[in-house]
Amino acid sequence: MNINDMYDVIVIGGGHAGCEAALSASRMGAHTLMLNLYLDNTAMMPCNPAIGGPAKGHLVREIDALGGEMGMAADEATQHLRWLNTSKGQAVRTLRAQCDPRKYSDHYRTSLLTCPNLDIHQAQVTDIHNKKRLCFRS
Repeated sequence: MNINDMYDVIVIGGGHAGCEAALSASRMGAHTLMLNLYLDNTAMMPCNPAIGGPAKGHLVREIDALGGEMGMAADEATQHLRWLNTSKGQAVRTLRAQCDPRKYSDHYRTSLLTCPNLDIHQAQVTDIHNKKRLCFRS
């Protein structure tokens, strides 16, 4: 049996976008596979553990409006909230949440592991063929 016969959607990568894509597809009823190089790095916040701000804040609100998980993960992992651009006009003022990276990642992992229609595997994707074939090794 070909892997493409088993899954409707295959998501490569378990970063913010990959997690949201896998959750969204599986919640819509598609049998989904998410492949990540290291499962311990799922939804990892390696550099700046902040959610919000002038740019990312808009993105988080859009994801939240579509039923995404990022805002809920940030709410659960928030350690400190700060208003940005307070000396400027109201149009550019925004909140930024500093998050605990471990709690943030744990929230996502729990959501992924308990989501129906979603399988998660640690694997390295080595090639993607044009004829809907995906090759990977565990």
